[in-house]
Amino acid sequence: MTMIADNLHQVRARLEAACKAAGGDPDMVTLLAVSKTFPAEAVREALAAGQLAFGENYVQEGVDKIEALSDVRAQLQWHCIGPLQSNKTRVVAEHFDWVHSIDRLKIAERLSAQRPAHLPPLQVCLQVNVDGGANKSGVAAADALALAQAVVALPRLRLRGLMAIPEPVDGFDAQRALFLQAREVYEQLREAGIALDTLSLGMSADLEAAVAAGSTMVRVGTAIFGGRPRPA
Repeated sequence: MTMIADNLHQVRARLEAACKAAGGDPDMVTLLAVSKTFPAEAVREALAAGQLAFGENYVQEGVDKIEALSDVRAQLQWHCIGPLQSNKTRVVAEHFDWVHSIDRLKIAERLSAQRPAHLPPLQVCLQVNVDGGANKSGVAAADALALAQAVVALPRLRLRGLMAIPEPVDGFDAQRALFLQAREVYEQLREAGIALDTLSLGMSADLEAAVAAGSTMVRVGTAIFGGRPRPA
């Protein structure tokens, strides 16, 4: 078994234990392997171990990887999970299957207009800033419903849910409390009639707390691929 395959096995075991502790079904939580800064061959190795969904933070790096793995494109699901600027929407609309980081209507409108007609609708999540960090991406919780209603009306997008990246905190209870703020916004949107099924919360260090708060998708990089090299 390769290192990546072994790591995936361990992460899946953590997920299963977290789901059981929360009284949930492990099959209801999707594991998104965050492959940013790792080469296409690392993705290929994870695919060989049964991992199909991959997240990329940097658009051009992600597109390069998608093209390098074009021979297995039909098996893979690619998620753009990093901040998205207007000048990158076309290439994302043309290459990715999901976008997690919509925080303003202009980005959503561009993605919808630029999604090629031969592809299925782009699956999207709104990024919500639940802890109010001034430097964080994400729509304010109070503005999430209005944005969701506008995004639902766009023809080439399908709004699936919410994503949040709270500031790191120590301790399960503190982590869960932050994730529950995102869960609360998610439930408010559902109660308002927005059909959502995805709550993208949790990473390598806090996936247990995220699952306890109701996450349906966890974004795990380091625990699968190893530590990332620090920029020089």
